[in-house]
Amino acid sequence: MRSYNNNNISHFFQTNPQYQGQLNGDEGDAGGSEFMPKASNTNHSTWSRNLPQRDQFFQQRYIPNELAFQMQNGMNSQNLQNGVGSTEPQLSFGLSQDYDDYSIGQVSTVSSPYSRDEVLNHPTALQGNQNSLAMAAAVANAHLLLPNGQMNGPHIFTSAPRKTVYLGNIPPSLTVRELLDHVRSGVVEEVKILPEKTCAFLTFVDESAALLFHSDAILKRLHIDGRDIKIGWGKATPVDPLVTTAIASDGATRNVYIGLLNTDSDIALQVGADPNDEKITEEKLRSDLGEFGEIDCVKIVEEKGIAFIHFASILSAVKVVANLAGINPYYENKKIYYGKDRCAFITKTQQHNAAQYLGIQPGTDRLTQFNDSGMISNALLQQSAAAAAIATSAGGPNNLGNRTVYLGNLPKDVKIEEICNVVRGGILQAIKVLSDRHVCFVTFIDPIAAAQFYAMSSLHGITIQKRRCRVGWGKHPGPLPNAIALAVSNGASRNVYIGNIDFYEDSKRQEPIFTADYLRKIFQEYGEVEQLNFLPEKNCAFVNYTNISNAISAIDKIKSNPLFKNLKINFGKDRCGTIPHQRR
Repeated sequence: MRSYNNNNISHFFQTNPQYQGQLNGDEGDAGGSEFMPKASNTNHSTWSRNLPQRDQFFQQRYIPNELAFQMQNGMNSQNLQNGVGSTEPQLSFGLSQDYDDYSIGQVSTVSSPYSRDEVLNHPTALQGNQNSLAMAAAVANAHLLLPNGQMNGPHIFTSAPRKTVYLGNIPPSLTVRELLDHVRSGVVEEVKILPEKTCAFLTFVDESAALLFHSDAILKRLHIDGRDIKIGWGKATPVDPLVTTAIASDGATRNVYIGLLNTDSDIALQVGADPNDEKITEEKLRSDLGEFGEIDCVKIVEEKGIAFIHFASILSAVKVVANLAGINPYYENKKIYYGKDRCAFITKTQQHNAAQYLGIQPGTDRLTQFNDSGMISNALLQQSAAAAAIATSAGGPNNLGNRTVYLGNLPKDVKIEEICNVVRGGILQAIKVLSDRHVCFVTFIDPIAAAQFYAMSSLHGITIQKRRCRVGWGKHPGPLPNAIALAVSNGASRNVYIGNIDFYEDSKRQEPIFTADYLRKIFQEYGEVEQLNFLPEKNCAFVNYTNISNAISAIDKIKSNPLFKNLKINFGKDRCGTIPHQRR
């Protein structure tokens, strides 16, 4: 199977019959005004001019973004087709009526291994599956609409009119920390929560970070405490000059670093702290620094004598760095500066997704150096745009964020292991085979991975036992459960690694333990096992489950089994998450 690099399928937008005859799409409506509609008089009439301060803030910061809400809720305004009104839900991404109306006018400059004739006579095209072709083509289209690798559509994922993101329908008791636990896109300038309006405003330092969070929240259908969070753009407000100067000169963030703290009198001298100082605690830090502004979270690293205090705004952190030592004698001899914003850390999953999108193979020098946040942000934005186009072109607006791909026409005697052997591009949450119907449902952790697998499978086909499988979308599984998302961020997969096995000593047992039958019997107690692998030369074995939840449960419980007491138990790599090699 090809790599999911968009270069492989860019030619489809110029050759797919579905897009022919529409070369003159209306590009005039692709401007920013369509995507940031001004509030109408009707909207403003619901708000009094004599609002309390918080209400005035809400009115000033929130610009209605109906498009984002319609995408989130799987709806769009009434569309006109051939002069006839239609209320059928359509997803336009803020472009003209048809996404291809705009995209087909663009000329790809990316080389393709196929000629035009080869594309038109591609086996997939002969099946007449226009939706599949559109899906595959959508991946390439996301990054070909502007030169120099910059995207121009769909605008909901590729144009950030503001640095402030609006979040509606939030839980009334939502805290700053709970909200920011969902943010992994860039440096946050300020977060404001308005419980009485059940909304919040999240302002980033860079527009690219705001756009990445905005698109990711829409694509993955951000849920907090069981609530479907509405995503839109907030109105820009002037940045305090003090903040602008501090960011430019000192790299200010909302995270304050304090060093030389007495976290433990036994190691105080080792870390350069005064053992006679009062021992630092989270309560003391919150009490001493809380007067500067609302605190997001506090982390004390005792063995290093340091602490990190995240505030709800950069302005609060700037005031702490500038004034704390001068007004509180306890901090007079402490190191006080800025730390890295916890919302700006690039996760391994983000690195993997971006590398996959750019066609960077695992183990290469480029991947080890692939930690540039700007490059990753741009790649992830392009992925989001492509995935949204793929999911909605065939499945409709309600298919946005779908993580389940359907495989049909499977061989009668197909094994689940054979299916997993051809699934590549993203780790799986679950895979389920219905043998009597000869179909399978593959649920990925990430909707982007699902969309890319769907597109490439539609384009190049999936063959098992020399039989070509049908590819489609399964039922939308909803957002990934928070418990699984947290586990995955810590390395969880459906593959269980068992290390430090002495196969030689085990073979001397009257009933050896580390055999396929015995291991399957033990681990089958926690869920269906897909595959067992043994590597005697490395003294290890792998147990692959069909569901990641079963693997998490197995690792949690197997350690209590005396037979595995002295063994290394951890998560292995899901082979389905491997980036597929590109065919030449």
